[in-house]
Amino acid sequence: MYSLIVFLPLIGFLIAGAIALFGASATVPAPVGGGHGHDHHAHDHHAHDDHGHDDAHGHDDHHAAEPAAPGSRISELVTTGLMFVSAFLSWISFISVGFGEAETLRVPVLEWMTSGALVVDWSFRIDTLTAMMLVVVTTVSSLVHLYSIGYMHEDPDRPRFFGYLSLFTFAMLMLVTSDNLVQMFFGWEGVGLASYLLIGFWYKKPSAVAAAIKAFVVNRVGDFGFALGIFGVFVMFGSISFDAIFANTEAVAGKTMVFLGHEFDAMTVICLLLFMGAMGKSAQFLLHTWLPDAMEGPTPVSALIHAATMVTAGVFMVARLSPLFELSHTALTVVTLVGATTAFFAATVGLVQNDIKRVIAYSTCSQLGYMFVALGVGAYGAGVFHLFTHAFFKALLFLGAGSVIHAMHHEQDMRNMGGLRKKIPVTFWVMVIGTLAITGVGIPLTHIGFAGFLSKDAIIEAAYAGHNAFSGYAFGLTVLAAAFTSFYSWRLIFLTFFGETRADHHTFDHAHESPRVMLVPLAVLSVGAVLAGMVFYDAFVGEAQAEFWKGSVFYGAENHILHAMHEVPAWVKASPFFAMLAGLGVAYWFYIANPEMPKQLAARHDALYAFLLNKWYFDELYDILFVRSAKAIGRFLWKTGDGTVIDGLGPNGIAARVQDVSARVVRLQTGYVYHYAFAMLIGVAALITWAMFGGTH
Repeated sequence: MYSLIVFLPLIGFLIAGAIALFGASATVPAPVGGGHGHDHHAHDHHAHDDHGHDDAHGHDDHHAAEPAAPGSRISELVTTGLMFVSAFLSWISFISVGFGEAETLRVPVLEWMTSGALVVDWSFRIDTLTAMMLVVVTTVSSLVHLYSIGYMHEDPDRPRFFGYLSLFTFAMLMLVTSDNLVQMFFGWEGVGLASYLLIGFWYKKPSAVAAAIKAFVVNRVGDFGFALGIFGVFVMFGSISFDAIFANTEAVAGKTMVFLGHEFDAMTVICLLLFMGAMGKSAQFLLHTWLPDAMEGPTPVSALIHAATMVTAGVFMVARLSPLFELSHTALTVVTLVGATTAFFAATVGLVQNDIKRVIAYSTCSQLGYMFVALGVGAYGAGVFHLFTHAFFKALLFLGAGSVIHAMHHEQDMRNMGGLRKKIPVTFWVMVIGTLAITGVGIPLTHIGFAGFLSKDAIIEAAYAGHNAFSGYAFGLTVLAAAFTSFYSWRLIFLTFFGETRADHHTFDHAHESPRVMLVPLAVLSVGAVLAGMVFYDAFVGEAQAEFWKGSVFYGAENHILHAMHEVPAWVKASPFFAMLAGLGVAYWFYIANPEMPKQLAARHDALYAFLLNKWYFDELYDILFVRSAKAIGRFLWKTGDGTVIDGLGPNGIAARVQDVSARVVRLQTGYVYHYAFAMLIGVAALITWAMFGGTH
């Protein structure tokens, strides 16, 4: 069963990939002027698209749909069908492993590599944490596949798109089922590759290509740290298998290692290096810059990256290695600090963004910060619980935003929307459900509420109860971020669906509800956004957590946080609820009651507004520090190193001298017999002279 869950998406990728490679080129007639069917028009309307509009639909009258390859329909149905089978099997495994008697399983696949003491076998590790991730990944991915059938219906490159989606899912499944760090690294790099391919899916659009490269490069920084961390684990434990590592944690605790010429606590160094990998993948503060730019890919890709695959990998990795992180108080403190800072930073930037997808992108960044706060204070169950609930409402919000963009003919700027409530009622209601879930609406001091209410509040309570140096800092910033989250989420709803329309009449008049194939996934996700928190609260962080997790995340006797978080004062439990109400109230006042207010406020605090609108100027700062300096070094090596030194001494130096000498030697080749006879005589004379004086002793 587990092999099927993991390998069905790979089979889908291979089939869709074969259709994309061989089917499309053979069947699409070349348009006038030559070239393949998709080379000629399909991407032209992205090229002049200044707003980063992200849709391959050509609704314009003059732009007829490209003739798609007959294999497109096959690739859609095969990849989507296989994903749904995988999702169905994942739910069965989740219920049997998490709520049944099933123990942790190891499913051997094959022997991979052996080099001295390093033995890497390819096998699946199936425990509660894995089973939970399998459900998240396959459920969201299958719904994204289904949604994409409607969303991408006019894109001629559909086989390639569906192939990439399935590849992305396979890589993430490899990551979450890994039984050792090398296997995890394989999946880790696999999701990096797939995200690069999908973000840059419309490769004729310069901004999409730039965003894909940025995601790839920023992730290389984190992956370098992750790789060093894996080396460190092998040095200290002599193995990279999780079972061997977890069995020997006590033996390594307290040992030191030399790093960068100084002696440090070994576990602190290793955990910080591993966390550097998590910061890259999960877009934490300082390595976050790639995530908002990932919006350049088609909207279903954004939903997959933000809800189920790429960005949850870092959270999963820290939760999986929680026994190691528990040995380094310093590393956990850093995780808390970075998580809280990210939650606050991304929420402040989300306040002023105008692109509907960018608002949701920054909210992902912020929510990931929450997850790391929980991991940092030792409440691993709470962090993973938020990952689980977040997958439903974040996928819902992204696919809902895609439905809005679909209705508005590629318009993504919320300033050009408004009044869409009556035009697209289903989309409106699912977006409201997603917003109620992300802002954490529920009944305070009970376990009744939308998904985010239970999981986000659990994190805030854990932060208050935490014991490390930054847990108080984290509590304050997460409550503040909850208010900001509420404000920008309701701002999105009010700007998009309420008030008079600000769109041009043609666009607004033609706005229509999405087809059923796009609405069904939204309906399913909205059920998850409502119920996921209440149904699974007890298992993840409540009374039943010890039986549910079965040791798959660290759950030691000394880990008091899990009990302390339930004992916090009532005002702590109620604080995120009041923060949410404050955010909602201000958003209502700004965008419904007094719509001129935001403009006046932005004008009055123009420096602060610009600071937030420009994302704290991180892109500009990194451009000066890294991009320009790298280009300057490259230019120096090219002009001076390559041009002056290498070319000057090489082709233009030595080679030129050889040419000169050979040109002179050539002059000796005259073609006259007496010249040659004369040369031979000189040679004979020289030979006799040498024999007489030098050759005899």
